[in-house]
Amino acid sequence: MQLEPQDIRLLAALQRDSRLSTAELAEVAGMSPSAAWRRVKRLESEGVIRAWRAEADPRACGLTFQAIVHVQLTRHEPDTLDRFIRAMKSREEVMDCFATTGEADYHLRVLCADIDAYNRFLEEFLFRVPGVASARTNVVLREVKRSATLPL
Repeated sequence: MQLEPQDIRLLAALQRDSRLSTAELAEVAGMSPSAAWRRVKRLESEGVIRAWRAEADPRACGLTFQAIVHVQLTRHEPDTLDRFIRAMKSREEVMDCFATTGEADYHLRVLCADIDAYNRFLEEFLFRVPGVASARTNVVLREVKRSATLPL
């Protein structure tokens, strides 16, 4: 789908505040409310807008431990990769999982209540996933910048 300037203005506004009214969106995009509503619905149906959700603060929710985990697999056979990916998708602690080039095969961003919860995540889950050879952890000391807003 080719995005038009009005689509980009709508998306930029919605990324800043998804609770904007149709009238407010229309004003931002320079169109009528009904036209803005139709465009937003089209962006949803085309898969450009993937979800509507509230962004919760992890610390306010008691999730004070964050780590970047570099995972090395023993094998790269399709079955091993599929099992690993399914396992990562199944765990709430795994906020992000990226297949990457370089030393590690996958990089995870993991959120837990504390170091004890993270240790349980490693011992009771990650190290038991078939094909995991090693995991190296970098503890996040503080977030400098994190964004879910696309640079439109």
